[in-house]
Amino acid sequence: MVHVGIGYDVHALVTGRKLILGGVDIPHSKGLDGHSDADVLMHAICDALLGALGEADIGHFFPNTDPRWKGAPSRVFLEEAARQAQAKGGKIVNVDATIIAQEPKLFPHVQNMKANIAKALGVQAKQIGLKATTNELLGFIGREEGIAAMAVASIDLPDESSN
Repeated sequence: MVHVGIGYDVHALVTGRKLILGGVDIPHSKGLDGHSDADVLMHAICDALLGALGEADIGHFFPNTDPRWKGAPSRVFLEEAARQAQAKGGKIVNVDATIIAQEPKLFPHVQNMKANIAKALGVQAKQIGLKATTNELLGFIGREEGIAAMAVASIDLPDESSN
């Protein structure tokens, strides 16, 4: 039975931090503020996967109060979500995600992001859909105060009613 989950994340843009999206270091004057590397894309995907599994959100598994995750690459969060799926006998079917950022332009980095996400999840890049859009100069994203991402993930899980 295929289960679907959704995820959303947002972080403020600040000076003095690298901008990491989809595991790619993006040249920009600001980066995302957060306890880990603040990769909103990977965080949203992680929450989508955990949601499809019926689990709690990323903060439950990797609390921002735990010093072990200070500056951690978000790739480890995705790897854990994939491990959780595998432990339940599940197989990731696909992930579809959108990054919402006024700047910088992200299209040149999309293929590298997809490759990083696929590798972390143990799937093929063709199973990852990824788009980037602006907020048309509206709101905190349009003012370049932050970046958001949303994701949907599907996981094929064994039908527990047949057990």
